[in-house]
This record gives sequence, C-alpha cells and structure tokens, in this order.
Amino acid sequence: MRAVETFNFVVMLLFFLCYAYQFFYIPVALFGRPRPLGRAEEKRYAALIAARNEQAVIGPLLDSLRRQDYPAELLDLYVVADNCTDATAALARAHGAQVYERFDRSRVGKGYALDFLLRCIERDRGADCYDGYFVFDADNLLAPDFVRRMNETFCGGYEIVTSYRNSKNYGDNWISAGYALWFLRDSRYLNHARMLLGSSCVVAGTGFLFSRQVLRRCGGWRFFLLTEDTEFTIDNVLRGVRIGYCPRAVLYDEQPRDFRQSWRQRRRWCRGYLQVFHRYGGSLLRGIFSRDCLSCYDMTMSIMPAAVLTGLSAAVNLTAAGLNFLAGRDLSSLVLSLLQLGGNLYITLFFVGALTTLTEWRQIRCPAGKKLLYTFTFPVFMFTYVPICIASLFSPVQWQPIRHDRSLSLEELTASH
Repeated sequence: MRAVETFNFVVMLLFFLCYAYQFFYIPVALFGRPRPLGRAEEKRYAALIAARNEQAVIGPLLDSLRRQDYPAELLDLYVVADNCTDATAALARAHGAQVYERFDRSRVGKGYALDFLLRCIERDRGADCYDGYFVFDADNLLAPDFVRRMNETFCGGYEIVTSYRNSKNYGDNWISAGYALWFLRDSRYLNHARMLLGSSCVVAGTGFLFSRQVLRRCGGWRFFLLTEDTEFTIDNVLRGVRIGYCPRAVLYDEQPRDFRQSWRQRRRWCRGYLQVFHRYGGSLLRGIFSRDCLSCYDMTMSIMPAAVLTGLSAAVNLTAAGLNFLAGRDLSSLVLSLLQLGGNLYITLFFVGALTTLTEWRQIRCPAGKKLLYTFTFPVFMFTYVPICIASLFSPVQWQPIRHDRSLSLEELTASH
C-alpha cells in the first residue's frame, strides 16, 4: 500500500514538472504587451467549411461571413457537403456559398473533406487564386471584424493564424461550459502567452487561417488522423513555421451538451493525440534540443504526458484496490491517497477555471450565476477525461459527426446576455 501512495505522489510531482511552464504563461498573458503588426494589405481569401448534415446551423455562419467588414470580392465562401442526407447543400447555396458535394463513405473525417474541397478549388480556380484559406466548422459564428483582424496578423508575418475561441452555448449545462472554459483558457493563457513569447501557437480545429505557401509545402491537405488539427499544427511546427494568434478575432462555437456525444468526441481526441505522438513524437523530442525548444516541448506536453500519466495512475490504483479487496486488507489508506491526489488536482483545475472565468467574464455569454456554478463543475468535467483516456486505449475509435442544432444569429447571441 505504501508503494501505491508513493506512486501517486510521484504522478502528482510529474504532472507539476511537466506543466509548471504553463503557470509561467499566466503572468505573461496578463501583463505582456503584443508588438505592433504594422499596416496590413488586403489579401484574397477562401473560407472552407466542411459540413455533414448541418442544415440547422450553416446558414447563420455563412451570413456572418457575408457581413464581414472586409471587401466581399476578396472573400469567397466554399462548403463541402460531406456525405449529407439533408438540405445542407441547398441551404449553403441559398446563403451565397459555392458548394461541392462529396459522397465517399470509405474515407470519413474532416481531413478527407477538406482535402476534397481544396482539390476542387484548385481544379476550378487554380492553385494561386488565393493568398490564404480560412477553416471553419458549420456551427460557428464570427464577429464582424474577424477576417480583418486575422488579416492583420497574417500580414504581420505569420503564415498560420488561429483565433479567440468563444462559445455559443456556454450556459446550457456543465458539459458545454467545461468545453467552453477550456477553449477560453487555451486562447487567453496558452496561445496568447505563446504569441507574446515568440513561441508557436496551437490550431484548435476551427477558426484558423493558413497561406497557400503552407499548403504547397505540405503537398496539399494531407492530415487525416483522428485529430487532424493537431497533426497540422505539429507538422508545420516541425517545418519551422511559427503559428500566430489573433486575440481580437472572435469566433463562437457550439459545444456538445450530451455526455454520450462528449464521450465519443473526447475519446477520439485522446486516441488522436496518441496517433500524432506515434507519428511525430521522435521529431518533437529531438526538437526540444534544437533552437525551437520551447515550441517542441510545448507541443509534446499538449499531446502526450497527461493522457499517459492519467491512464497509468488509474490502472495502478484500480489494480491495487482490487488486489487488496480480494485479500481482505484495509483500503482506507489507499482511498485517502486517492482523495489527496484528486483534491490537489481539483484545486489546481479550479484555480485555472476561476482565473479564466474572472478575466474573460465579459466575453462569456451566460448569466452570472451559471458562470460561478460552472467554475466549480469545471474540474469535474476535466476528471471525466480519466475514463475517457482509458477507454481510448482499449476500444475502437473512429471519426463520428457531432450533432449541432443551436441556430441563432450573432445579433441574437450578443443581445441575449
């Protein structure tokens, strides 16, 4: 039993050692000042949207893109209706998008849909038609100055730029709030700090921009793992590309509120991180000892240690509890050790959630009482990653679409709170 208690202490210590640098990010994000970017030239962009049965939400996204305070002739909207069985394609056309329909159930996932869409655009418009490409999910909404702000950072010397990710449905329940608070924390206390320190930021699935030169160097969109955004990020970091962050480009996202959906999505993420580490881990570890050591270390910590340490800790403690129960031994010391471990993690996660809630208070579209309540449930949401991580190791994982049904305009969202 003493060995298990020691093991739990070592796990907690390893967590601290691996992620202590992120606590250094906090004062950087709070007190750092970004460098001026200079005058921005208006570039020509394509907005790429991969949609699968998204008729409920795609209209408001396309409307928010058409209402950008950016020259409409410099922003073309493209939708790939990926194996759709509803009216997504027709609605997208009605809202001003150019639509390509894809029917291929042998290769499913957002990566394949984006590859298909980009090849169609190159075939019909040429490889040099656009300076860059935005990627959005069909459930997104954009602030009116989103494209202009992203263009400023893009023209400031960054070939890939990611944005500030907010939520459309923060106040639905503890699950949607858990997602939203994590993404807000990623934006403010990770990507913002990385940008200020000159390190590389992380692309998180949607609301990002990349140049045609990046696409050319990658040989097209060739990112098909379960977490294609993380694969795209790390592949480009290893190529020496510095990914920028634009805090003033605000995107609103719909988060899952059903635990079954959340379980499937996060299980895919956990397995996807392992896939990415298997493919790029050796290069990342070598990169830690190169001139871009911070970016490579940061990327490694983002995809690997938490899942491994969590799964290993759970396995050791469950095995010890089972063996001691069968032997009729007292489990009180093991339970106490687990409570101490869980308590320490809860306090740490509560601090992270509370700080993010406090500093992003005005950005969170949710009644004040729910903001406070979901600060306390945020650590519980994060604890659910423990069984999810374990399940991702031992059960089949494949890409599955997430259901979206929160159809509202940006005006309705901003006026509601």
